[in-house]
Amino acid sequence: MTFRDVPPGGLGDAPSDAELVRAHVEGDPEAFAELVRRHRDRLWAVALRTVGDREEAADAVQDALLNAHRNAAKFRGEAAVTTWLHRIVVNACLDRLRRRKAHPTVPLPDGARDDDRPTGPEPAATVPDQDTVLVVRDALAALPFEQRAAIVLVDVQGYGVAEAAEMLGVAEGTIKSRCARGRARMAMTLGYLRGNRSDGGTVPSRSEAAGPLPTGVERREPR
Repeated sequence: MTFRDVPPGGLGDAPSDAELVRAHVEGDPEAFAELVRRHRDRLWAVALRTVGDREEAADAVQDALLNAHRNAAKFRGEAAVTTWLHRIVVNACLDRLRRRKAHPTVPLPDGARDDDRPTGPEPAATVPDQDTVLVVRDALAALPFEQRAAIVLVDVQGYGVAEAAEMLGVAEGTIKSRCARGRARMAMTLGYLRGNRSDGGTVPSRSEAAGPLPTGVERREPR
C-alpha cells in the first residue's frame, strides 16, 4: 500500500495520521515515512525558530523523529498525531538549548566553511525588509528558551494556547504567561520598529507588538 500524496486527514480510503501510526507499529515499512512527509516542513520550521541554528535544528528534528519512530507504540491517541510530533520536536529543541547553555561552544572563525550544513528549505521571508526580519529573529533568539518555544508555537506557527500547552506539557496559564513575558521583552527590544515608541505607555498587545512576528514564517490558519 502506498501513502504518497494523501492529506493528513485522509482522503476516501486513505489512512489518517493515527492510522499511519498504528500501521507503523504493526510493521508497515512505508507508514512512518509518509507521516514524516506530511509534517516535516512544519516540524522543521518550529525547530529552526526555536533553536535559531540550522544545524542544531536539523539534529533536533532527527533526534525527535528517531524518538517518535522507536516509541510510536506509546502513542495512545489522546492528542492529535501532529501535537504528539510537535511535542517531541520541541522537547528535543529545548534539550539542545539547555545543553548549549550549560556547555557553551567556541564559535567558528568567520571564514569557516559551512557547506556540510543541512540544505533543507528554510521558510522564506514574507516581508521585503530583510533587515527587519533579521532584527526580529535576533530578538526572538534572545528570549529565554521556554518563552521562545511558547512564542514560536503561538505567535509564529499560529497554534492555539491549548495546543501549545499540550505540546510543551504545561498548563495553559503557563503558556499565556510565557507568551506575555516574551512579547513584553520583544516589544521593548523592537519598539523602534513601530515608530520609536518611548512614551512609557503600556506594552503593545499581541496584535501590535508580537503578532504576527515578521520572522519569515507564515502563520497557520486558525482552526
